[in-house]
Parts: sequence; C-alpha cells; structure tokens
Amino acid sequence: MRFLLAIALALAACAAHADVRVRVVATDPPAEATLGRDQSFYVRIQYEADEPTGFWTYAYSGGKRIEKGWKSNASARWSGSGYALGWISFDAPMEVDEIRIVAGGGKPYVQREVARYPVNLRWGSGPAAQATAPWVPELQRATAAAWEAERKAAEANRGVGDALLGLLVMPLLAGAVLACLGAPVWVLWKWRGWWRLAGVAPFAIIAFVVGRIVVDTARDPTSHNLWPLEIVYSGAAGLALILVLALVRRFTGAAARAS
Repeated sequence: MRFLLAIALALAACAAHADVRVRVVATDPPAEATLGRDQSFYVRIQYEADEPTGFWTYAYSGGKRIEKGWKSNASARWSGSGYALGWISFDAPMEVDEIRIVAGGGKPYVQREVARYPVNLRWGSGPAAQATAPWVPELQRATAAAWEAERKAAEANRGVGDALLGLLVMPLLAGAVLACLGAPVWVLWKWRGWWRLAGVAPFAIIAFVVGRIVVDTARDPTSHNLWPLEIVYSGAAGLALILVLALVRRFTGAAARAS
C-alpha cells in the first residue's frame, strides 16, 4: 500500500510540473561559431508556463555537463507565454556541443531539464564580440524589468516582523562582539591558575582569524569580503569555550574553592 501511495505521489508531482513547455528559437551568435574569451552565447527561449518559472542555461560536451570556467544567466520568474533570455560564456578555451535549458519553479520547488539544443561552439582566447541580434537587448531590458517587479513585490510582502528583525541586526551583532571580547577580559580578572590560561584561548582564536584575514587580503583583496562575520564567528566560538569552562568549574567545585 505504501509503495502504491509513493507511486501516486510521484505521478502527481510529475503532473504538477508537466505544464512548462520550452524551445530554443534563436541564438546569437549562430549555433556553429567561434567565440572570444568571456563572450556570451545568447539563447532566445520561447516558453509556456502556468506558474512562475526560472530558466537557466548549461553547456555540455560529449553528454557531460561542463562544470568549470563558465558563467551563466541568473533568471527572473516567468509565467504565461513569451520569451526569456539565457546565456553562457567561458573564460578559457572550451568546446561545447550541446546547450540544455533547466527550469525551476513550483511548490515544492523543483528543477528539471526542459530543452536540449545541439551546437558546435568553440571559445578561444581572443577578444569578445558584441551581440548583434536585436532581441538580445530587448530581452535584457525585459529581464531587468521583471527583477525590479519581483523586488517591489517582495518589499510589499515584507511583514512587520521582518522589518523589526532588520532593525535589530546591527545592535545584536554589536552586542555579540562586545560579549565575545568582554568575556575573556572578565575571565582574566576573575579566574586564577590554569583556568585563567584556558580563558585566554578565545583571544588566541580571534588573533589567529584576524591575522589570517590580514595576510590573505594582502594577497587578494577579495578573499574575505565577509570578514566582520568571520571575526564574530570566531568570537562566538571563544565565548562558547568560556561557557563550557565555566560549567566545568562550577560542577567540579573549582569555582567555590577559588572564591
């Protein structure tokens, strides 16, 4: 009975996502072409979708998806019927013999392959050429407008709780930083013996993380774009260590003997 129920649910899920119809109607440059480094291969996607759906472009060679060195389009959500823009590019020499379109949408969210398009493309190391088909800038503008509409809809649907949480983020982070720095100072003041030495460990953790950030950013300025969060996480790890030590001191009686 459970097996039959599972089959029924799977069939229902397939039926729920069988309402997306896609085909590639044009490309720029043509499907057989040599492209420069980072030059985009644009795909004009004709779609029919009964629910908001995103479309992404992937490159294949010999039946295998190419995993490295590529960039591809982000996607707005499209519904009804019309045209969407897909593109893909490579920053190193590459040969591609097939483009596949993947659609994503529905509740629960599901991604599935919806179209295949044979090509004969070679990316080289020369300069990239600009798109020449008039539908490319038209669909770029339509995509930007769709993203803006999604952004406005998301802002309109934000509740009071989300707004309040946004206002509290910075105070909470500031409080976390003060707690992470203040706890080791309190340990150095209150604890004695090897407990004090153990309490210094959070300073060592934070110093290590800060030192690594300094060294790495000297080599690559983009290597730690979220460095404030790294410092907060390291401080939180040190704070957790102090809490564990405090519990050990309490349950072993060391805290009472020290006082």
